[in-house]
Amino acid sequence: MAETQFDVIIVGGGPGGYVAAIRAAQLGMKAAVVEREHLGGICLNWGCIPTKALLRSAEVAHILQHLGDYGFSAKEWAFDLSKVVDRSRKVAGQLNRGVTGLLKKNKVTVIDGHARLLGKGRLAVEKDGKPVGEYGAKHIILATGARARELPGLEADQKLVWTYRKAMVPDVMPKSLLVIGSGAIGIEFASFYAALGSKVTVVEVLERILPAEDEEISAFARKQFEKRGLRIVTGAKVGKLAKGPDNVTVTIEAGGKAEDLTVDRVILAVGITGNVENIGLENTKVKTERNHIVVDEWLRTGEPGVYAIGDVVGAPWLAHKASHEGVLCIEKIAGLDVHPMDVRNIPGCTYSHPQIASVGLSEKKAREAGHEVRVGRFPFIGNGKAIALGEPEGLVKTVFDAKSGELLGAHMVGAEVTELIQGYTIAKTMETTEAELMHTIFPHPTLSEMMHESVLDAYGRTIHY
Repeated sequence: MAETQFDVIIVGGGPGGYVAAIRAAQLGMKAAVVEREHLGGICLNWGCIPTKALLRSAEVAHILQHLGDYGFSAKEWAFDLSKVVDRSRKVAGQLNRGVTGLLKKNKVTVIDGHARLLGKGRLAVEKDGKPVGEYGAKHIILATGARARELPGLEADQKLVWTYRKAMVPDVMPKSLLVIGSGAIGIEFASFYAALGSKVTVVEVLERILPAEDEEISAFARKQFEKRGLRIVTGAKVGKLAKGPDNVTVTIEAGGKAEDLTVDRVILAVGITGNVENIGLENTKVKTERNHIVVDEWLRTGEPGVYAIGDVVGAPWLAHKASHEGVLCIEKIAGLDVHPMDVRNIPGCTYSHPQIASVGLSEKKAREAGHEVRVGRFPFIGNGKAIALGEPEGLVKTVFDAKSGELLGAHMVGAEVTELIQGYTIAKTMETTEAELMHTIFPHPTLSEMMHESVLDAYGRTIHY
């Protein structure tokens, strides 16, 4: 007879849910995960991982387009879109099987179906409209994630107007493409399709792209994207959308002028909304705001014994934030000595070409928070490894509190900065000052040397520029 009573049940098997379940099992709890679609969630199956596989193909295309820079020549080259997409799906599939194996190894029960809270520590699970069973636990963690947000009049039909899910498995390579929204998701898709030959236009309602990033980094990135052929329109609104047999005409309003743009396809990247519907919240005291579940610093909802983690609780909508919350939530339940999560220490990454990465406060936000700041910068053109790689365009920027030397924020744009940012994230988590960073020995020749030089520059001591 199948088990129906657990110490903890996690609803959702994404990067928050499955990590919480494994940590619970490590701490001796009887744990279960309810997942209605794919273990690994959107991130592993339709987000973080497969998009990075696509972007790797885009990087290869970029190198092929610049073979002469490296002393090579080829008369012609081509790509097979179906094989590019197939590789991406195989990468996701491999990792999905890996999560399944990890849960089995840790003796976590996996329940296939859709869960609804019944109240008082109970939930019902159904699959394809048929009941699977009723289950109980002292602790229930909601990790139901989020989905793409749509705007009135701009609903996706997945044929001409795509969300991220369809954009990952295109059946044709559009000759022209409009991306609505310039956050990480929009910019990554714009970068991928442009690298493979699409004429890409990006429209952003705010006055700059990548609005979550430092303004200087955002402006630098925009110039690089435009050099690579992207057209970027900021301070713009998308009006009416008219669909043809195999194209879309969109009205773009910017600077008091309206322009009709006809493209083969449109990608909507205007944010996400939490999956709070049809999970039985009405049977509990769980509260929501703007389609996200309200929690306290320990991820507790208004219903005793019910918690929520990951995208369903709101920004930042990042897989690593969800995983951290999953561990934090479980360890608090277990009575371990834990600390609340500090969102200022959560790094953000955009895997476009060039890449963008950051942690902590931007220069503007640091000043607005009342800090007297010291700012350091170091350009990629001053770094030997960057030049050797053929990637001399980029910038590393650091922001310090002028009085205490506390590292307030770090911001990067350029090759491989998504791998570099963790150095500053560790420094922030350990409450490092400029002194420790200055006395740290960075290996040569590496891109990481720019991190050191940026710190030195904030204090008038930079060496190589």
